Formats: sequence, C-alpha cells, structure tokens
Amino acid sequence: MRLTSQTNYAVRMLMFCHSKGERATVREIAAFYGLPERFLFNILQKLTAAGFVETIRGRGGGIRLARPASRIRLGDVVRDVEETFELAECFEAGGTDCPLIHTCGLNKALSEALGSFFEALNRYTIADLTGSEYNIDVLMRLSQAIIAPPAGRHGRPAGK
Repeated sequence: MRLTSQTNYAVRMLMFCHSKGERATVREIAAFYGLPERFLFNILQKLTAAGFVETIRGRGGGIRLARPASRIRLGDVVRDVEETFELAECFEAGGTDCPLIHTCGLNKALSEALGSFFEALNRYTIADLTGSEYNIDVLMRLSQAIIAPPAGRHGRPAGK
C-alpha cells in the first residue's frame, strides 16, 4: 500500500502545528516543506472538515490543532484524508464480476490486513511523531533562526 502525498503532508501539517505550539499559517508550512500553498489549502480543507484542525480568520489568524496532539491518532488521520483503500479490484464498488466476491479467501485476508494496518497506525499520535527523538522541532527552530536572525544593537538584524 502506498499513501498519497496529500495524506503524507496532511500528517506533516499536523506535526508542524503541534511542534510550533501556536497558530501556524499555510505560508509558514509551505515554506518549511517547500510546497505550493495551493496544495496545502486543499489538504487543510480535509483536515478542518475531519475536525483535526481549526482555522482562525483575520489578523493574527492561522491554523491550530482542534484537540491535543496526544488525542489525534495517525490511523484516523490517514483514514479520513486518504481517498481510497482498494487493495484489489474486489474492493471497488461494482468493479468486479467475480462470482466469489462474498466468499473469497483473498478478500477476507486483504480486509484483515487493512484492519491491521490501521490498528498499527493508531498506536501512534501526532504527539508521538514529534517527540524529542525526532528532528522536526530542531528543524523548526533552525528555520526560524534563518528567517528571523537575532537583532543587532540598533534593532536591525545583525550584520546590516
């Protein structure tokens, strides 16, 4: 099974929001991951509809997690964002003429495998994925330092 880049970056958006610890903007997230803002806006719609994030409009607005990162399970995010989990033709609605569709051993095995996949993913939360042994927090601090270098004596960035 292969997840789409949309699902991959949906999880990464949530990780960013959690690691930032305050409201994030699509512009910040796009710059951090080197992605087009338009791509992230499409993902943001799904994350908002699924109740993982909330958006705040107006000046000082942005995106924040709608609930604690420790309560956002990875499998739930994948299930809500990914568009299809058709592991074989049998899973497609009206996509097969197989006479064994309701009694097939392969269909049963694939259904169990998919269930195990989600069970394994749901052992992890967004908080787990951004813990101290992972590098997103370090990378975020570094990128902030590059974007906004410390001010010099006269309130201007050092070296100016």
